Amino acid sequence: MDTILTVNGGSSSLKCGLYALKASELHCLFHLKVENLLGDTTLFKVRDEQNQVLDAHELACSGVPQDERHQYALKEVLDWVQEHLPESRLVATGHRVVHGGDQFIRPLLLDQNTLHQLEHYIPLAPLHQPYNLKLIRACQALAPELPIVACFDTMFHANQPRLERLYALPRHLVEKGVHRYGFHGLSYEFIQRQLNLAGAGSLNTIACHLGAGASMCAIKKGQSVASSMGFTAVEGLPMGSRTGNLDPGVLLYLMREENMDVDQLERLIYKESGWLGISTISSDMKTLHQSDDPRAEEAIDMFCYRVALEMGRLAAALEGVQQIVFSGGVGENDADVRARALARCEWLGIQLDEEANQRNAGIISTPDSAVTVRVMPTNEELMIATHVDELLH
Repeated sequence: MDTILTVNGGSSSLKCGLYALKASELHCLFHLKVENLLGDTTLFKVRDEQNQVLDAHELACSGVPQDERHQYALKEVLDWVQEHLPESRLVATGHRVVHGGDQFIRPLLLDQNTLHQLEHYIPLAPLHQPYNLKLIRACQALAPELPIVACFDTMFHANQPRLERLYALPRHLVEKGVHRYGFHGLSYEFIQRQLNLAGAGSLNTIACHLGAGASMCAIKKGQSVASSMGFTAVEGLPMGSRTGNLDPGVLLYLMREENMDVDQLERLIYKESGWLGISTISSDMKTLHQSDDPRAEEAIDMFCYRVALEMGRLAAALEGVQQIVFSGGVGENDADVRARALARCEWLGIQLDEEANQRNAGIISTPDSAVTVRVMPTNEELMIATHVDELLH
């Protein structure tokens, strides 16, 4: 049985999926996740296609240098697959790479030259790109014979209109690549393909990928025309610990008056702000809902308000919206966040079916709503596996 391993890594986590082609369709055999890679206690979990836990144990990596732990974790994944599925044959790995810049706008087989080129985008995605590339190198070291396919979070947005991508900066900076890119593209591409299957792919759509990393995208005739994230994945909505939209004058003020340097500013806007910064409690939405602290409530309200504001901007970019799709950990599972955001969007003609919303139904708008509102699980890993299969065959 031939299999494809998808690899999606962050600074302290590794998510993998093992996919096999059955009856011309890709099926996920296992979800493998390594959590808290840089901490004292590292957890290894495996679930099957029905999300049942098959294995959960601690990894003894306290003696492994931190800069080697991603490769260590990936080796554990490969060893587990070999032990529990010895009859399988891994034919390729597919990797989520957050930033492809202007140059990489479709999936591609990686070589040393392209890998080196992707290093140039590390400053644009400092929380993700270094670890994406670290895991690619780990695959090269552990299984040098395997093809490696890179799939970029920016590629779905590559053909956005120029006016959407421009910042009002001097032209020489724009020409150097300082413009809006957009992210979460693998999620939006998966959503679009699912909408196509449902016969709704040609509608003017606002897709909301809401989680600790959150963004929204306007899709017209299956193409991204606008998105909330821009030059980096910190622009747009307030997120778990990221600021979202911020007057750049605030950063100048903090540099001058608080004597903050570049590293301190980066930590502030990426790791200390968002829901965490406003609530002072947590970057996890579920934890905020469980708190009776008014600051937690304010963080939730702020997020929902900003989602509603972005809904208006994207509706303008589309020149009219016909459907809204909620996805991501919060978007798929948090009825309260959806209801709060949509309550501010009734001017669009949205009528929410409260009972359907509470049970996370596939369609949560009423039959006479002018805009269809859907809840749709996303699957970035399956999108990566699909690209690998399409590229190799």
